[in-house]
Amino acid sequence: MPTLRASLLIPLLLATACSSLPGRHPADVVDGTRARLAILESTDLHANALSYDYYRLAEDKSLGFERMATLVMQARAEFPNTLLFDAGDTIQGTALADYQALVTPIGCDEELAIYRAMDALGYDGGTIGNHEFNYGLPFLAQVTGHPIDAQGVPAKTCAGPHFPLVLSNAESTRDGKPIYPPYAVLDRVLKLTDAQGRGTSAPIRIGIIGFTPPPIVEWDRRNLEGKVTTTGVVEAARRWLPELRAKGVDLLIAISHGGLDASPYGPAMENANWHLAREAGIDALLLGHSHTSFPDPGNAQSRFASMADVDNERGFVHGKPAVMANFFGKSLGVLDLALVRTNGRWTIDATQSHAEVRNVRGKDGTPVAADPRIAPLVEAVHKATIDYVSEPIGDTDFAMTSQFVELGNISALQVINDAQRDYAERYLAANLPQYAGIPVLSAAAPFKTGFSATNDYTDVEPGPLAIHDAADLYLYPNTLTAVKIDGATLKGWLERSAGRFHRIDPAKKEAQELIDRKFSGYNFDVIQGGLAYAIDVTKTQGERIRDLAYKGKPVEPAQAFIVVTNNYRASGGGHFPGLDGSNLVISAPDANRDVVIAWIKARRHLTRARDGSERNWHFVPVRTAGPVVVTSETGRLALAKANGINGVSLVKDNGDGSSTYAIDLSVSGSR
Repeated sequence: MPTLRASLLIPLLLATACSSLPGRHPADVVDGTRARLAILESTDLHANALSYDYYRLAEDKSLGFERMATLVMQARAEFPNTLLFDAGDTIQGTALADYQALVTPIGCDEELAIYRAMDALGYDGGTIGNHEFNYGLPFLAQVTGHPIDAQGVPAKTCAGPHFPLVLSNAESTRDGKPIYPPYAVLDRVLKLTDAQGRGTSAPIRIGIIGFTPPPIVEWDRRNLEGKVTTTGVVEAARRWLPELRAKGVDLLIAISHGGLDASPYGPAMENANWHLAREAGIDALLLGHSHTSFPDPGNAQSRFASMADVDNERGFVHGKPAVMANFFGKSLGVLDLALVRTNGRWTIDATQSHAEVRNVRGKDGTPVAADPRIAPLVEAVHKATIDYVSEPIGDTDFAMTSQFVELGNISALQVINDAQRDYAERYLAANLPQYAGIPVLSAAAPFKTGFSATNDYTDVEPGPLAIHDAADLYLYPNTLTAVKIDGATLKGWLERSAGRFHRIDPAKKEAQELIDRKFSGYNFDVIQGGLAYAIDVTKTQGERIRDLAYKGKPVEPAQAFIVVTNNYRASGGGHFPGLDGSNLVISAPDANRDVVIAWIKARRHLTRARDGSERNWHFVPVRTAGPVVVTSETGRLALAKANGINGVSLVKDNGDGSSTYAIDLSVSGSR
C-alpha cells in the first residue's frame, strides 16, 4: 500500500519542513508564549491489529488497533499539535503474532503486521516491552529493523517500523552497550497563537528515553542468558538523562514499559515508575505493562487512588503528567499538555495540563468504528492465521473452561498438566536416567480469568478441537521447563498460588470477596500428578496449605519432586519461592502450547472421565456467618455443578454480563 503510506507521512514531513519556512525564529518566541500539545499513547497492543478474537474465531469490538486508530484520528482533529508513541508489548500476544513468528516466519524484507498498521498512523517513537523478547533476539532484531550485537543474532538490517525504538536499560554482554539506542531526539514544529491572536509556529525539541522491566533476564532466561543484562530503570535514567538533556531538549518523555509501585525501590523492580517519576529531568511519563488504565478518575477501588504522591483524577505522579493506556488497543492514552515558554524553552504548565484514557467503547457501550485503512494492510496474514488455527486436532466430550477455576474447576488445566507430564516423563526416561524414580508433577495456571472482560475466560465447547482451542487453553508462547525441588519448596509454591484468595473471616456477617483480583490469575498454579492438598482461606498467606500428600502419603519436606512448568515460572516469574532458574532439569525447545497440541493429536478423543476429572484440591470446610462471593460470567451456574463444585448459588445478575455467585465453604470441600 505505498500510496497510503506516503500520504499519511505528509503531515510529519511538513512539520519538519516548517522549520525552514518564513516565520518566527526560536529566538523570537518570547517567554510567556503558550501552546497546546497532546502526547498520545498506545501500550500493550499485543499484536491485536484487528478487532478479532482468534480463539473464538469471532469479531471483538471492544479492542483492536483498528479501532484505537479512530481515536488517534479524532485526537489529531481535536488538538493543534500531537505526537504518537507506543510503550511496548507490541509484537506478541495473538495467534496472528505466533503465526508470523513461529508457524510461517516472515522474511527479512517483510514488515510485521502490527508495525504495518502502526506505520499507517505515523508513530513518532516507541520502546521495547518484556514480551518483545519472547520469540528470541534474532526475531526481535529482524522485525524491529535493528541489528542486536549478541551471540546468534545475524548482523543484518531487515524491514522494521518507520519510527525510532529506544531502550536504555538492556545491554549486550559483548560490549555493555544498550541493545537499542537509549534515547532519541525529535525536532518538531508547534502550531500556536501569538499575543495578537495570529496563527504562527515555533520549533520544539523533544527527547524520548525507553525502559523495559529489568526481570526480563529471568522471565526470558532461555533467550537472554549470556547475551543481555539489564539495569534498574532509575540507574539507567541517571546514566542517560544528563546526556539527553544536553541535547537541548525542551521536553523529556520517559516511555517506560512498567507500572506504578510505591514500595521500596530495588534495581530489579518490575514496576518502578513511581520512583522513576522522581528523577530530575523527566517531564512526563508514558506507562504500560500492568494492563490497566491510569488515571482512573472516580474509581475509589483503583490501586492508584490511595498511592502517595499520585493524582488518580488528573494523572500526575510526583507532580509530573503520566498516562497508561490499558491494553489490546482498548484505549488511547492522552497527555493534554499546556506549554509555556520559560527561560527560552518550552515547559509544562501543570495547572492547565491533565492526562486521560479514552476507550474505544463509549460510556454507553457503543464502540467507535474501525479505521477502514487498517484491515487491508493485514488482510492476507489475518486470513492465513484463521486457516491455521482452524486445523483439526481431535475432539472432546466435555467443556474445558477457566470459569470457577479458583473454586476447583480443573477442566481447562488437567489437559495441560497431563500433556506436560507425559512429555517430561518420556524425555527424562530417554535422556536423564539419573532422575528415574523421582515423582513427576505438573503445574498449570489459568491465563484468562475475567480480567479484561466479563467473558474473558478460556471456553472450549464439547465437540471437534482445532489449534485455536489449544491456543485458548495455553495463551502464551512459553517453552516447557522442569525443575527439581523438595517437598518444602513444593508447599511454598502452593502457598504462593493460594495468595489468589482473600483471607476470610468466618465471623463476618457482611459479604466477603473470595478472590483477590490484585493477584494475577496466571499465578494461580494448580499442581497435579498424584498430588492432593487443601487450602484454608481463613489463614494468613503462607499458612494455608493443609494435608499435602502424594499418592495418599504426606509429603516430606526433603522429598524430591520434578515439577513441569514453563520458562517464565521456572526462571522466577511470579516470585515463587525456590524458583530462580538454578534448579532446571529440562529446558525444552518446544512451546508448552505445541506440547498440548501434539498430546491432543496423539490422544485424539478427550473424555471427562479420563482427561477432566482429577480435582485434586479443595477448601478446608468452614462455616461463615455471612456470604462468601465470587464474580464470574452470567449464566454459568450449571457449569459449576457439571464440574463437581458443590455449594455454588446465584446471588444476583450484575447486568453487565457478569453475575455474583456465593460459595458455601462448609460444603465446597468435598471432592
